[in-house]
Amino acid sequence: MVTMPRQTNPNDDTATDQALADHLDMDIEQAETDTAELQTLVSDLDGDVSPLVSSVLETLVATIDDLHERVTELEADLEQTHEVATTAVGDAATNDQRLDDLEAQQETTREVAKSAIAKAQQLEANTDQQEDAEQLPEGIEPSSSPLDFFANCRQSKVKTMFVERSNRQNTYRAISIAKRWPEFATTRTDGSGVFMTKADLQTALTAELGKEPHRQTIKRVWEKLIEIGGGDIVEKTRQVGRDQTQTEILAMDMKTAEGLLEKRYIGLDLLESGDHKAATGGVTPVVVESSP
Repeated sequence: MVTMPRQTNPNDDTATDQALADHLDMDIEQAETDTAELQTLVSDLDGDVSPLVSSVLETLVATIDDLHERVTELEADLEQTHEVATTAVGDAATNDQRLDDLEAQQETTREVAKSAIAKAQQLEANTDQQEDAEQLPEGIEPSSSPLDFFANCRQSKVKTMFVERSNRQNTYRAISIAKRWPEFATTRTDGSGVFMTKADLQTALTAELGKEPHRQTIKRVWEKLIEIGGGDIVEKTRQVGRDQTQTEILAMDMKTAEGLLEKRYIGLDLLESGDHKAATGGVTPVVVESSP
């Protein structure tokens, strides 16, 4: 004898649920179930239903109560997540605005520095500034560029001038990095000079700042080195092999590079006379050699 599988009819379940609801005097369509009322009904039916049905009802009431608590917890978590997300979006917008403001400020500073450097490059034809070179102590070489001048002054005073008084941090960073060429630049095989790539500059800035520099900082310091370097620093491209791509470099001859480390103006108080001008964006005090 073959036993056929029992076919389950969904309508039977619905009818059973409705019959149970009618017996308990409950509305099956009720959206919100009051577990306290259900518990009261179950207690009242204690002697009218079998122990099995009573146990099932008790379990259902407890399950509904647990589900209500879980829904409440999930709603609280959702609300908290929403608040965190809203705060994060607000903070991101604020940070973007601060970055835009900082870049705008740096752009303004760059324009001021460009004007100062352009004037400094004309100092060779300025008779008043040539007199400064004539007043140097015997044996002290005049500077060949703004970079050479500031690199040979006392660095604490240079930092005060560019960082504390005029908010030109990238100019000071360019001077500091140039002086650290023995650590981060590459010396040419024939010893004629040194050069630095943008990757070298990034490594040097990381050491200088104690953290990874922003890409805009690398760009600005590279430009500052070109600006204040005058004729001492030359921007070139370098290609080692035919298959390798060209790399941008900043190059100095060895005499210029070594001259940055001489400290020849320390103790001469040459910054005092030009401190105010440099701080307000005026002509930087560059000592140039007098024409014969």
